Amino acid sequence: MRDRLLSTTISPFLISSHKLIPIPPINLTFLNANLQPSRYGFDRILSLRRTTRCTKAVMCEGFRIGADSTGPIPCEQLLQVVQAAAKTGAEVVMDAVNKPRQISYKGSTDLVTDTDKKSESAIVDIVRQNFPDHLILGEEGGFTGDPSSDYLWCIDPLDGTTNFTHNYPSFAVSVAVLFRGKPAASTVVEFVGGPMCWNNRIYTAAAGKGAYANGQKINVSRTDKLEQSLLVTGFGYDHDASWAANMELFKGFTGTSRGVRRLGAAAVDLCHVALGIVEAYWEYHLKPWDVAAGVLIVEEAGGLVSCMDGERFCVFDRSVLASNGALHDKLLEKIGPATEKLKSEGGDFSLWFKPEAYKTDL
Repeated sequence: MRDRLLSTTISPFLISSHKLIPIPPINLTFLNANLQPSRYGFDRILSLRRTTRCTKAVMCEGFRIGADSTGPIPCEQLLQVVQAAAKTGAEVVMDAVNKPRQISYKGSTDLVTDTDKKSESAIVDIVRQNFPDHLILGEEGGFTGDPSSDYLWCIDPLDGTTNFTHNYPSFAVSVAVLFRGKPAASTVVEFVGGPMCWNNRIYTAAAGKGAYANGQKINVSRTDKLEQSLLVTGFGYDHDASWAANMELFKGFTGTSRGVRRLGAAAVDLCHVALGIVEAYWEYHLKPWDVAAGVLIVEEAGGLVSCMDGERFCVFDRSVLASNGALHDKLLEKIGPATEKLKSEGGDFSLWFKPEAYKTDL
């Protein structure tokens, strides 16, 4: 039996050099790529040699994606900082949610706001105060820190920026810390409600410690019939071959399930699987900051995570399938062949955003 977390409340302390130091209190009243390839070497991604596919036979400890160890820093300390960082970023977002947006564009439809940047800055400050030598990967700021560190922080300061821009209630702040490539602790702060009634649902998980939402233990659903399931997927900004393949999957599963939703925020979608309100989520071309926090929460809630071809998943992979476990094989009957076809046609499914110097146990 997994040990329960002693507390999911945030301490008025943060950690520096493994010692607690006081910080100003965080206001939680509302809570109930500038990449550098020459330095970090992610342009030379090393492929993982995978021999295991995801079936019921491997839904066990041998297929876990969570960290087996947190090294010299206790898991509880990492979790405290993860929670503090995510909630600090969420304060920035909450302060801006009912105000006019300042919008710029990464692409023709890929938005970024001043809130994304301010939230990431606030999150990075919390991490840096406590672990100045750790490596950080933020969606807006890229890699900073020591590329040889065993610890990598994956930060999405505002997942679902388009939804945020339109006041559509499916966006979140997502923070996770990896130890040697595997998620050790994570927090996702989901914004729920809508204009004039915003609130938060806070998901937390630590490897081997279970998953929680607003302090209560959560579990995936037990639904084992596809026709009784509610599913979620997502689509990237590029209308490429994988986009077209997933559109066909969307159509197919719409006819064989109770429905397929597309909410537009990967961290939220994954947490909804963990919460047990949907049975599965899949998507191509996600980045580490999109999934690092959510996949650990799913796993700790009793779910299963793999790549979309059924192979072992890591946060540097380009596809993810997360489910309640009971439906994983049935979903792979359709999703697996579609993904294999993309690979046979030259689709790139190599790892990405993994610095060459970053040591892993993958």
